[in-house]
Amino acid sequence: MRLIATDRFAMPNRWSPTAQGRSIAFGFAAFLAVLTMAGCSSKPQVTPGESEAAKKVVVQLNWFAEAEHGGVYQAAADGTYEKAGFEVEVRPGGAGTPVAAEVILGRADFAITNADDVVLFRAAGADIVALMSAMQNHPRCILVREESGVKTLDDLKGMTLQREEKRGFVEFLRMQGKLEGVKEVPYQGSVGALAGDPKVAIQAYLFAEPYLAKGEGMQVRTLMLSDLGWNPYSSVLVTRGDLIRSDPERVRDFVAATRQGWQNYVTDPTLGNAAILAANRHGMTEDALTYGSSELVKLAMPEPMTVAEVGTMNAERWQKLVTQMEEIELIKPGSVRPEDCYDLSFIKSESTGTPE
Repeated sequence: MRLIATDRFAMPNRWSPTAQGRSIAFGFAAFLAVLTMAGCSSKPQVTPGESEAAKKVVVQLNWFAEAEHGGVYQAAADGTYEKAGFEVEVRPGGAGTPVAAEVILGRADFAITNADDVVLFRAAGADIVALMSAMQNHPRCILVREESGVKTLDDLKGMTLQREEKRGFVEFLRMQGKLEGVKEVPYQGSVGALAGDPKVAIQAYLFAEPYLAKGEGMQVRTLMLSDLGWNPYSSVLVTRGDLIRSDPERVRDFVAATRQGWQNYVTDPTLGNAAILAANRHGMTEDALTYGSSELVKLAMPEPMTVAEVGTMNAERWQKLVTQMEEIELIKPGSVRPEDCYDLSFIKSESTGTPE
């Protein structure tokens, strides 16, 4: 295995999983221009003699190595990929990582992203297809101090919310009427604003900012967007459509190995976390990663799911997401067919994921 620690696309930055640019990792106009110059096509990279030796695979991450990539690192560290016949290079990302372009142009075979980004990629003309999802529930939340008096997303009126503008979850909150009377300001990429003013709320990820805030002595409350109904699949394994068509066996084997890696990670993340710590050069600590991997289990395997179901998806969730993104005007109605966003044929049929 090869675990690449150098962040090709990273900006010098303290560990902060929701820093600007995390999810929508590439400007779509620029992306389309790159595809045009490249002839809008790519072919699987096959090394002579590869069928007899390990199959080389590159996985592009959408952010620095963290718990949300744990299954990939686990499969690399515990021998799951090797047993399946793969030699895997894991490339950490960072702010501005062009996930879709790396996959479409063949510089990566697979990537990790989020379901709403898959929809945006397809709306931009990129044949990116989701294969499995590590997390059934999205980690996006709004973080407030307990003394703010805010107990639910209905209580945000009068607060100042630090958020990234035009993000899906923000527009969904707006459509639901939760931002009426809320002062919206740019997200600053840290929990510092919470310490200075209990009337400030910030966007956050469940397994990151709450830990940082508690480490600075704050008592905080997490308000999950998934509870409101905004719940795109997260840590989604994707590839390009032409790889599915040209080499479905490779895709099937890699999905199976990656799912096994995630199932191993939620059972015992020791090896995966050690590999993540070795790859992350942006301030990640062992305690923070232990906290994150523990919180992630609840998102990857919400009750009553079992370990065997980790990694699953279903068509209904994708249909709902595309409809929501049309309603909040992130994509044009009819511009994306939900069934084009995913391929469930590489997931065991008895595992269908959670309905909501």
